[in-house]
Amino acid sequence: MTDLALPAPLPRERKKFDYSKLVDGFFFLTICSGSIVFIEPSPYDLLILITLGLWIVGGFVIQRAVFPFILFLELWTFGGFLALIPYWHEADPVDFMFHTLFITSTGVFFALFLSQHTGRRLELLLTGYTISCVAAAAIAVMTWFGAFGAGEDWIKDGRAMAPFKDPNVLGSYLITGLLYLTQRLLLGRRRLVWLTLPSLALVLTALFLSFSRGSWGAAMVSLVMTVGFLLGTADSGRMRLRIASGAAGVLLLLAVGLSAALSVESVREFFFQRAAVTQDYDEGPNGRFGNQIRSLPMLLERPLGFGPLRFRLVFGLEPHNSYINAFASNGWLGGFSFIMLTLTTIFVGFRQSLTRHPWTRPAQVLFAATFAFFLQGLQIDLDHWRMFYVSLGAVWGIEGARRRWLSQGQTA
Repeated sequence: MTDLALPAPLPRERKKFDYSKLVDGFFFLTICSGSIVFIEPSPYDLLILITLGLWIVGGFVIQRAVFPFILFLELWTFGGFLALIPYWHEADPVDFMFHTLFITSTGVFFALFLSQHTGRRLELLLTGYTISCVAAAAIAVMTWFGAFGAGEDWIKDGRAMAPFKDPNVLGSYLITGLLYLTQRLLLGRRRLVWLTLPSLALVLTALFLSFSRGSWGAAMVSLVMTVGFLLGTADSGRMRLRIASGAAGVLLLLAVGLSAALSVESVREFFFQRAAVTQDYDEGPNGRFGNQIRSLPMLLERPLGFGPLRFRLVFGLEPHNSYINAFASNGWLGGFSFIMLTLTTIFVGFRQSLTRHPWTRPAQVLFAATFAFFLQGLQIDLDHWRMFYVSLGAVWGIEGARRRWLSQGQTA
């Protein structure tokens, strides 16, 4: 008998370490932590620094289509530093401008980061952001109803705000999650409908309990935009019918929930008080709108504006208008740059949302949220809102990916 030689075992292939997954993992954790901001520095601030460092070490590409965004954003910031020069010895304006530099840098990061591996990273962004919205909504609702012993500490003048420091920020933060959950329902993605519907109801409840007029208005405008974008880019008449009927169902759910809430007398009185077009602090020559009007001729005479954080010293109140504040804090250079940033973003956002490309659906959510923020800028100062730079950078990241896709000869 002859011995049969057994075949030598094949060498095992070593699994290569995927550095991009490490970066994406920290990116996902960063987005999930975005709603926990009642402590400073927040987990988001620490995680975004780690993510930025890992991303830079791994190398990155700058898409030419993102240049306008970077240019206008940095000119706006540079204008603020120019306006800061006479007040460089004051701690608060200096801290304010370095915070501005940091947070605008995150906007640049989101644009460049999402312009590569765009589909996967947009899914991480929207999933992580929605998780953070649902978590924030759960905390807000439970604290408002007093489920926590210290719940009253997380409520401001009867308005839910946890885990933020301001009810207006809570309400506005929830908008992107609201749009994403609504889009999933309207597109008929039934696999996780058992999770999507309760999450949507929770987010809507927290948005209502914030009693934020600006957030309510922004949510309504952005929801109409998202539904309009879906109808305009639907594949067939059947899909349009499904989207329209789904939107009617969401509207009915909203009406039923609102009716139930307003059946409570104390809630109804507070709702109509907050829903008024103007409040006491808005009216009069020294109110919010009076200060804004009085500031205009003064700003026309000051190329450097008043300087960072100095509007409040001149008028006793914050400007509560991001466009006026851009001129007041960042001078003419910053003011006009912010306006150009707004106009160019609106242009590319509508183009993304109404044309076919691989990222049309995420663009419709993220641009609608960004447009809502721009509208809110007319009645609130959002230049230090983290979520503003997330959606703003995402719109431009999608633009970079879309332009690269077109340059490769792809067609819609």
